[in-house]
Amino acid sequence: MAKVALITGASRGIGRATAEEFAKAGYQVAANFCSSGQAVEEFAQQMAQQGCSMLPCQADVSDPQQVEQMVQTVLQQFGHIDVLVCNAGIARQGLLTDFTPEDWRRMMAVNLDGTFYCCRSVLPSMIHRHSGSIITTSSIWGLTGASCEVPYSAAKAGIIGLTKALAKEVGPSGIRVNCIAPGVVDTEMNGALGQEVMDQLREETPLCTIGTPQQIAQVSLFLAGEQASFVTGQVISPNGGFFC
Repeated sequence: MAKVALITGASRGIGRATAEEFAKAGYQVAANFCSSGQAVEEFAQQMAQQGCSMLPCQADVSDPQQVEQMVQTVLQQFGHIDVLVCNAGIARQGLLTDFTPEDWRRMMAVNLDGTFYCCRSVLPSMIHRHSGSIITTSSIWGLTGASCEVPYSAAKAGIIGLTKALAKEVGPSGIRVNCIAPGVVDTEMNGALGQEVMDQLREETPLCTIGTPQQIAQVSLFLAGEQASFVTGQVISPNGGFFC
C-alpha cells in the first residue's frame, strides 16, 4: 500500500518542491492550496504525466472547518494519512509599531493556528493506526528572532514549542513530530526582500549560498522516512551555517 502525504501550502516554493519530492518517492500526495488552484491543478497534471499521484486540495489553513473538511476528503480518497507536512505560511516585514492587531492575528492565524488545526485534524486517524509522521515548518527567525519581522518570528517560535510538546504527547501512540527551520531560501516569499538584501544574506552565510526549495524538501522526505524512525521532537535547521 502506497503511503499518503498531506502537504499544505503546496502551490509554490518549499511546499511545491516538497510535494514533488514526495510524489517522486512514491507517495500519494494531497497537495493543499488556498487560492492558487490553477497552478496546483497544472502541477498535478505534470506529476501525473510522470506517473505520480497527486490530489489538489483547497483549504485556508487558518479556517478550522476548511482544514477538517480537507482532511476528511483525503481520508475518503486514500483511506489514511501517513505524513503531514505543515508548510503553509505567510510573512511580512515592518516595524512592530506599524502592525495592526488585525495584522498580528492574521500572521498567527495562518502560521501558528494553521499548524495547530492541521495537526489536530490528522491525529485521530494517525492515533487509530498507531503510526504517523508530522513535520512542521518554522524558520531560522523562529530560533533567533529577526528585526522588522517580530510577528513572523513569534509565530515561528510558537511552532517550535508546539512541535516539541506534541512530540512528547503523541510519541507513545507511535507518531513522530519534527520541525524544519530553514535559513534563507530562494523562494518567491523571500524574493520580496529585494536583491540587495538577498545578496547581503548570501554573504553572511558561511557556505556563501542561498538554499533551494528542493534542499528543504529533501529534509522533509528524510524526516518522514524509516531512516528517521528514532527522530522526534527535533528542530532541524538547514541554513548553510548562518546560525549554528
